[in-house]
Amino acid sequence: MLLWSLLVIFAAVTEQADSLTLVAPSSVFEGDSIVLKCQGVENWKIQKMTYHKDNKELSVFKKVSDFLIQSAVLSDSGNYFCSTKGNVFFWDKRSNIVKIKVQELFQHPVLTASSFQPIEGGPVSLKCETQLSPQRLDVQLQFCFFRENQVLGSRWSSSPELQIPAMWSEDTGSYWCEAETVTHRIRKQSLQSQIHVQRIPISNVSLETRAPGGQVTEGQKLILLCSVTAGTGNVTFSWYREATGTSLGMKTQHSLSAELEIPAVKESDAGKYYCRADNGHESIQSKVVNIPVRIPVSRPVLTLRSPGAQTAVGDLLELHCEALRGSPPILYRFYQKDVTLGNSSAPSGGGASFNLSLTAEHSGNYSCEADNGLGAQHSEAVPVSISGPDGHRRDLMTAGVLWGLFGVLVFIGVALLLYSLFHKISGESSATNEPRGDCRLNPQEFTYSSPIPKMEELQPVYVNVGSVDVDVVYSQVWSIQQPESSGLPSHLLFCEEIITLGGIRREDQQQGWGIIKTCHKTLCKCSRLITCHSHNMLQEPPPVIIFVLIMFLLQYLLLLINIH
Repeated sequence: MLLWSLLVIFAAVTEQADSLTLVAPSSVFEGDSIVLKCQGVENWKIQKMTYHKDNKELSVFKKVSDFLIQSAVLSDSGNYFCSTKGNVFFWDKRSNIVKIKVQELFQHPVLTASSFQPIEGGPVSLKCETQLSPQRLDVQLQFCFFRENQVLGSRWSSSPELQIPAMWSEDTGSYWCEAETVTHRIRKQSLQSQIHVQRIPISNVSLETRAPGGQVTEGQKLILLCSVTAGTGNVTFSWYREATGTSLGMKTQHSLSAELEIPAVKESDAGKYYCRADNGHESIQSKVVNIPVRIPVSRPVLTLRSPGAQTAVGDLLELHCEALRGSPPILYRFYQKDVTLGNSSAPSGGGASFNLSLTAEHSGNYSCEADNGLGAQHSEAVPVSISGPDGHRRDLMTAGVLWGLFGVLVFIGVALLLYSLFHKISGESSATNEPRGDCRLNPQEFTYSSPIPKMEELQPVYVNVGSVDVDVVYSQVWSIQQPESSGLPSHLLFCEEIITLGGIRREDQQQGWGIIKTCHKTLCKCSRLITCHSHNMLQEPPPVIIFVLIMFLLQYLLLLINIH
C-alpha cells in the first residue's frame, strides 16, 4: 500500500515538470517591448518564480508573473529561461531555454560634410546618414546636429541635412549628429568629425555711391557702399573724406560689404571719399571717389529791360531770368500768363535772356521758370503795360517841345547876360568920355521941320538922384510938348549930362526905382534928342537875379522832361 502511494506522487511530479514552459517573442527589434511568460499547470502553487538571462537572475517573483522589457536594445540579446520552487510535495523545476536576438532597427548614423576644411564665409552642408531595417521601413526618424555640445539649427528635425550659410573662423570644432525614433525609444549618435574653417585675406576693396535717381542731390539721402571681392572673418569697414582724413563711420560684420548712410546731403559734402577694410590680416584701402553734389535751382528772378522808361509798341523788350543757386546746365522758360514764349539755356549757370518785339497784345503779366532736372522753380509775375503808337509819338513830341523850350530859355538867358554886361560897360564909357556941363541943345541937328522951342521954355522933369553912389542916366531931363500937327514926336527930352543907367525918379517921388520911358535916341555932340514911347519898364535887375531865375526855369524844364 505504501509503495503504491509513492508511485502516484512521482507520476504527478513528472507531469508537472513537463508543463513548465518559457514563452518569448520570435522576432525582436530595438525599441520593441519583450514579454517573457513562464507557464505551467493550472492552479499550480509555487513559493517563487525566477527569470534568468545567460544563467543570471533577472527578476524574482513570489507568485506566477511575467517579465517585461520595455524597450529592447541590442544588449538585451541572450538565452532566457525561468525556474520555480515548489511546495513540500513538489520539486524545483526549470523551463526550457529561449534564445532572444534583438535586431538593429537602424544603423548608427554617420556625419558627412560638404567640406571639412571650408573657406571662411562659405557655406557648409552637414548630413546625418543612417539606414532602417528592411522589416521596419515604416519607422520614422528625426535628426539633430551638434558642435562642441551646442545644438545647431532648430534642434530636432525630420530632415537628415543641415545647411550652414557661412562658416567663420570661430566655427572651427567637433561636429556630430544624432538620430532617434519619433517615440524617443532609440537614439543613436554618430562619431565626432573635426571641421577646420580657413580664413582668406581681404582683397579688391571698392567704394560706390547709391543715391535716388543715380545722382547725389542736396537734401537727399546718400549711401556710401564699401565692398571687397575676397576676405573672410569679421571685416571692419571704415569711411573717410580725403580733405580732412577723419573717419566718417565704422562697422564690423560678417559680410563682404557694408553701408554708411548720410541722411541729408549738403553742398559742403561734395568732395573726394575712400574706405578701408580689415579682417585681421591687413587693412586695404579703396580708390578715391569724387562725389559731386547737384544743387536744385532756387526761385528765379525775372527782370524786364526796355529802351525807355516806358514800354511802347515796337520796342524790343528783354526778359532776363536768373536763379541765384542751382547746378548747371539750367533751362529757362519764359511765359506771358500761361503761354510759353520761348526758352533759353545757361550751360554754365547764371541767367539767360529772351528778346520780344512788343505789340499791343503783349500787355500783361510775365514770368519765367528755371529747371536743371532737379525740380523746376517759377518766378513771381511781373506786369507790363504797353503804350500805343499815338501815345508814343505824343511823348516824343512833348519831349521835343520841352527840349526846344529849354534851348530858347538858354539862348534868352545868355543874351540877357551879354546885354546887361555890354550896357553897363558902355554907360561907364560915356560917363568917362563926355564932359559934364558943356552940352547945349543944337536945334540945327533935328531932322524935323517944325521949329524947336526955346531953351527957356524947357522945364526939368527928372533930376539926378544921388550923383555919388548911384548910377545916373541923366542929370536933368526937359520935356517939350508938341502939337500933333507939327510932325515931331510927342515928347522931346533933352539932357545936359549923361553918366550911366541907374536909379532915377520923378521930381515929386522919393528915391528908389523910377518910372522911365523907353526911348529912341538921336545924338548931337553932347545933347540928345530922345523920342519916347508910351510903355514903362523897371530898372534892369542885377545879372545875378537874372541868372538865378534862368537856372530855376532850367531845373523845372528838366523835371518835366524826366516826368515825361
